[in-house]
Amino acid sequence: MPELKLLSSHLLFDGSQKRYRHRSESLNCEMNFSIFSPPGISHNKKVPAIYWLSGLTCTDENFTLKAGAQRAAAELGVALVIPDTSPRGNGVASAPDAAYDLGLGAGFYVNATQAPWSHHYRMYDYVVDELPALIEQHFPVNDRRSICGHSMGGHGALVIALRNPQRYQSVSAFSPIANPTTSPWGKKAFGHYLGDDVKNWRGYDASLLIEASRASEHLPMMVDQGDADEFLIEQLKIKRLIAACKTVNYPAQITLRAGYDHSYFFISTFIEDHLRFHAKALGPDVNL
Repeated sequence: MPELKLLSSHLLFDGSQKRYRHRSESLNCEMNFSIFSPPGISHNKKVPAIYWLSGLTCTDENFTLKAGAQRAAAELGVALVIPDTSPRGNGVASAPDAAYDLGLGAGFYVNATQAPWSHHYRMYDYVVDELPALIEQHFPVNDRRSICGHSMGGHGALVIALRNPQRYQSVSAFSPIANPTTSPWGKKAFGHYLGDDVKNWRGYDASLLIEASRASEHLPMMVDQGDADEFLIEQLKIKRLIAACKTVNYPAQITLRAGYDHSYFFISTFIEDHLRFHAKALGPDVNL
């Protein structure tokens, strides 16, 4: 069983907010993650987990400190698991121009196939397989999972859930990069991580995955997008996601929020709605 190093611990709404470091086999480096455990759990009373994937430039601490999600999670009786957004440390490749949208803080939740990225940048495997196995070994958390995220993390959450519907009960996103194969952010990252052949990008594009989905694989899906988001038109492509859902009658709940931008002010306003959405799907172990 991999060892965990406790980095910090705080009592919060009678639950615990902790941060750990461990050695990741998927990413070939040490990784940090944060976890909120609701009050009253034990190895005789395991709870479901909601995984949160953060956006460009973030670490696990952005959501932990800014979203204000712990109060609702404590009430609902669900754990929150928040990984970092990329591999880090000595020897991990970074963008040569220190760009914010490639390399450190910008893993895009893919399995990189191109050098030098492929040695470390396998965030898809880390989130789908390694981290849940680690969490379920070390904490009183069961195997009922939901996943959500913001921006690059919204892209990651949608893609991971759509590709692994048997592993998740529901998926949600704030301001996701919904069609990254046509987005400047996505094209830059995918070109470096996955190579020039666009066919290899399609498996990491939520809009394209929805168009190829089967009705039996439809998970409950919720997406919130602010209409004052500065990245809405060029980068996020929410209209493409809406069109894909209509094409295959995918029952997604997609809401445009008037006046809201791309920030954590937006996330903190609606995060409780998302947690309650997931709690409903995760039942019967939650406190609705």
